[in-house]
Amino acid sequence: MTVQDLRDALRERADGPSPANPSRHEQVLARVRRARLGRRVTAGVAAGAAVAAAVVLGAAVMPGPAEPQTTVAVRPSAKLPERFTAPDGTAYRRVAVTTIRAGGADRATVRVPVTGERLDVAAVCEGDLQVNTGVRVTVDGRSSGPGLGRCSARRALQPLTVPTGAREVSVTFDTSTTGTACVVKGGTCRPVPRTEGTWTLGVYAWTPPDRPVEPEPLKDLPDRLGGRPLLDSRTGMWPADDTVRFEFDATGRSFGLDQICAGDLAERLRFTITVGGVSHGSGCVVWRSGPFPLAMSEHEARPGERVVVTARITVDGGHPHRPVRWSIGLYGE
Repeated sequence: MTVQDLRDALRERADGPSPANPSRHEQVLARVRRARLGRRVTAGVAAGAAVAAAVVLGAAVMPGPAEPQTTVAVRPSAKLPERFTAPDGTAYRRVAVTTIRAGGADRATVRVPVTGERLDVAAVCEGDLQVNTGVRVTVDGRSSGPGLGRCSARRALQPLTVPTGAREVSVTFDTSTTGTACVVKGGTCRPVPRTEGTWTLGVYAWTPPDRPVEPEPLKDLPDRLGGRPLLDSRTGMWPADDTVRFEFDATGRSFGLDQICAGDLAERLRFTITVGGVSHGSGCVVWRSGPFPLAMSEHEARPGERVVVTARITVDGGHPHRPVRWSIGLYGE
């Protein structure tokens, strides 16, 4: 019998009438009486065993109506499992893990072997940091990317940059802060209390899928943003589509650009936008539901001016078998 056959059989029995049992009520009462008697006799022993279990296993015994229920505290490393597979089929393998606890040291360092595999740093945070600078990441004392953002229970992944030719590196996670944040009330700067979060931090080696897995389709860009109508748009798939060009006659004193992406590496995609010989970088956001996540970049123009906009698209720590779908919109006055 297969698992599905078993499920179907159980479902059929569950939907049918309960079997006749005139003694059911008396049986339930007898079971309750036995459970109550057992708890009274073993109360002292059970309490001692619960304390021992909490110390040895990190477990807490919770009282229940008939039978005790045990809740096991999750160890920090379990927040970042030894292995997991991303939605696009990429296999992740943990090579190092550490924890920065609230009220403890601000920094932690792990040694990571370099074997040629691509590496990501990972973070999960429990708690609330009202004033939060996130986590800075350094490799052998040098910065590796923008670091990790605010405390969040959602697992965050970022590429780890290692020196060419290195065989082992020291990766340091730093949560220390400088200065004091405050809220001005009545002309007085009152410090904001800084509550701490516990960070579980790790390094993963990852292997991309054998074949590219296309991300889900993107939603259509809004017809208007920031009071401007949509003049033009482009959509593509990195790495096959890695450049964009708009050319138009400005009708107002400014115009805007906004973009959305889809794919496991969507948040790593970068647009290097050039207007009039001046370049700036812009990231990408994922939009699945709710209001549009407005993050428009604005650019000045003179009415009637011929404007040329180009954009080069890259993905930090990307791979050809991990494509990112993107869409960019041009909004004018």
